[in-house]
Amino acid sequence: MDFQLSEDHITTQKWVHEFAEKEIRPVAAQYDETEEFPWPVIKKAAEIGLYSLEFYMESVAQDPTGLVLPIAMEETCWGCAGIALGIFGTGLPLSALAYSGTPDQIMKWAPQMFGTPNEPRVASLCVTEPNAGSDVSALRTSARRDGDEWVLNGQKIFATNGGQAKVHIVVATVDPNLGHRGQAAFIVGPDTPGLRPGKKEKKLGIRASDTSEILLEECRVPLDNVVGGPEKLEAKMEKARSSSTKQSAALKAFEMTRPSVAAQAVGIARAAFEFATQYAKERNTFGRPIIEHEGVAFKLADMAMEIDAARLLTYRAAWLARNGTFEHAEGSMSKLKAGETAVWVTEQAVQILGGYGYIKDFPVEKWYRDAKIYTIFEGTSEIQRIVISRALARN
Repeated sequence: MDFQLSEDHITTQKWVHEFAEKEIRPVAAQYDETEEFPWPVIKKAAEIGLYSLEFYMESVAQDPTGLVLPIAMEETCWGCAGIALGIFGTGLPLSALAYSGTPDQIMKWAPQMFGTPNEPRVASLCVTEPNAGSDVSALRTSARRDGDEWVLNGQKIFATNGGQAKVHIVVATVDPNLGHRGQAAFIVGPDTPGLRPGKKEKKLGIRASDTSEILLEECRVPLDNVVGGPEKLEAKMEKARSSSTKQSAALKAFEMTRPSVAAQAVGIARAAFEFATQYAKERNTFGRPIIEHEGVAFKLADMAMEIDAARLLTYRAAWLARNGTFEHAEGSMSKLKAGETAVWVTEQAVQILGGYGYIKDFPVEKWYRDAKIYTIFEGTSEIQRIVISRALARN
């Protein structure tokens, strides 16, 4: 067991941190205020190869430890979580495609998800609905076959990159009698009639990220656009009708990506901790820096400990996602711990800054707002505890 990052990991960490420091941090407050999508920053990330299919194929996929992506996400979220989601949000639909898609589908659609450095694009994974969040069996978006096409109808909400995406991966129900076992994912390409973005959400945090409603009205896609292909879907449906599948493909994909979500939360927590520590060294009360008062010093000690604990769980889960299996819901453990740590650490940072922590002149209030979503999206803290407890019951 080696707790030292490799030279390649350290090089990646420094490279991404430099980008976050120079290109993300200086504009984070602006995009938080305006809620505009950070296309200029994404273009700069694409120009240096950080936002690219090649980054995923050559750096992420070829890394035997599984740590490259969590390292990159921690550093970008240290800069700004909302902008980071603009940069890395395409990774989620890419993961769904890579996890279940055919080689031909991956070769055709993965490049279209990213575009080019001169004209970058983003993609979106559309799962959540008004009455179906954690309960994926309640999804009502439908897919019916009509000759050589699928016809999609339904409403998706909270889709990251939804209003900006050129490629959407839409999870829909093919056979409602089978619950989550009767669902499949469909590729909806650029400018497909029948798909349109609806309401863009105004959010508490991660405000630079586009979170939108997606409406599907008689949206027609070719038969081959079902992820995995029609033959694989039919085999899956036959198996589902004759047996019981315990977990949906969408939930399996989320479990594998949860370490990367955890890393985002660690980045927010670290940003708040570093700022609060520096503030505590410079702020004087009663004739000395407040870091010398136990009430503040012990708080910072606990913050440092919790961040390190969350990062270690994240690294373990990322390694298992690449090299093993989650026998005890380690992916959910990392996401649960990191999300709750981010909320607690950012709250403590606000407390350490006192009144200054509550105003927009200082960034800790933004980090506090950004952190909260990490106990909600891609599985709430309550859902993570269900997943973990069920894994314990099986073992």
